[in-house]
Amino acid sequence: MHITYETAAAPGRPRNEDYVIGGPTWVAVLDGATAPAGVDSGCCHDVPWLVAQLGSALARRIATRPEESLSDIVAGAIRTTMAAHAGTCDLANPDSPSSTVAVLRERGGLVDYLVLCDSPIVLQRTDGTLTLVDDDRTDHLPGGRPYSLELVRASRNRPGGFWVASTAPEAAYEALTGSVGLDTVSGALLATDGVTRLVEWYDHTWEQMVATAAAAGPGELIGLVRKEERERGTPGFAKRHDDATAVWLSW
Repeated sequence: MHITYETAAAPGRPRNEDYVIGGPTWVAVLDGATAPAGVDSGCCHDVPWLVAQLGSALARRIATRPEESLSDIVAGAIRTTMAAHAGTCDLANPDSPSSTVAVLRERGGLVDYLVLCDSPIVLQRTDGTLTLVDDDRTDHLPGGRPYSLELVRASRNRPGGFWVASTAPEAAYEALTGSVGLDTVSGALLATDGVTRLVEWYDHTWEQMVATAAAAGPGELIGLVRKEERERGTPGFAKRHDDATAVWLSW
């Protein structure tokens, strides 16, 4: 497995709330969610702390429990992260910090994947087709965007809503998971929604995204999204720029 990645904070933002971590046979991408201005999250830590803690816990568990399913690994990482700040923070607060999780792991003759919330994985198959693993439940909440804070709070980690890594380890078992034969995959793209807006808003295709990452590297995707943001703007419900991360794997 050969892994390349690029991650960049949104222009004007001092810290990047995306996070990438990996090893010889796996990689994970996390996209932390910032609470809206004026909302008390009940947590004394910032989002970069959360994604770093969660990513580190994932890494330790993958390294020491290779027999576990990715859902078990993510659930364990959420529990470990909760324990790291249970004594200082209100983990019952419905606005506790949260993060998406996308994990891809090579295991023997298989490639395992997990996608929790809106950081998708695209598998490039050896026959030239693509397999998109996209947890788009945040796009289907009642009423359409822009969503109210009350709706998001009531829908987070609830049946019929959406699931994300925060203070509910059971969310890991609601992720999209699966395995494919290693001999059927030639590459994979993992991205946060700061990059996938190329497809969602700017008329790019997944085929173009994969081809660009394979030929020019994942950093080219970030350059493209910044160009589109400057030239075409964003929908009224969205922030002008977001942290952006793309990972390209090849075998």
